[in-house]
Amino acid sequence: MADTRPRLLASDLEGVLVPEIWIAFAEKTGIEQLRLTTRDVSDYDQLMQMRLKVLKERNLRLQDIQEVIATISPLPGAEQFVDWVRERSQFVILSDTFYEFAKPLMAQLGYPTIFCHSLEVDAEGSITGYRLRLDQSKRKAITAFHDLKFQTMAMGDSYNDIAMLKRADIGILYDPPSNVIDDHPDLPVVRNYEEAQAKIEDWLLD
Repeated sequence: MADTRPRLLASDLEGVLVPEIWIAFAEKTGIEQLRLTTRDVSDYDQLMQMRLKVLKERNLRLQDIQEVIATISPLPGAEQFVDWVRERSQFVILSDTFYEFAKPLMAQLGYPTIFCHSLEVDAEGSITGYRLRLDQSKRKAITAFHDLKFQTMAMGDSYNDIAMLKRADIGILYDPPSNVIDDHPDLPVVRNYEEAQAKIEDWLLD
């Protein structure tokens, strides 16, 4: 019997649609520790605590990061890919970035819906902590979409995407590093938007 549920594609943001924000900031500041991302570290809180410690030690503030974000553009072809998907399916971005970072990037992508987290910032503009919107938010979002009777495909590139990819009806790794592939050989891999579109088209026609 054909699956008549409406289709919804959930995508990660950084590394899939836009460059990694923390890597861009590391390149601007020359702080090598900040090059680490969820592609390298599977424990998100451990990664964020390291980042917050470095920011405090270097007296770097939210504005310093936002100034770098203002120079970032989506990955080549990302805007067209998002438009292509939105013409064919419901679309949402599920990210572990922060609303304080994401807004200018969403403007460049045509303001798709994004579920992410929030930063704690003091009166001087220093980042003092972060608030998860929900623990395991990506996986729980996919579960909620299933409860709403959507058929789901999910796409991501990092360790923090794995639970989402495996909870979706179809999960795809998008241009991931070799360590993520080695740790999760059961997940199919695409390397560019053309390959992703082919997978999506097969899913929509299924």
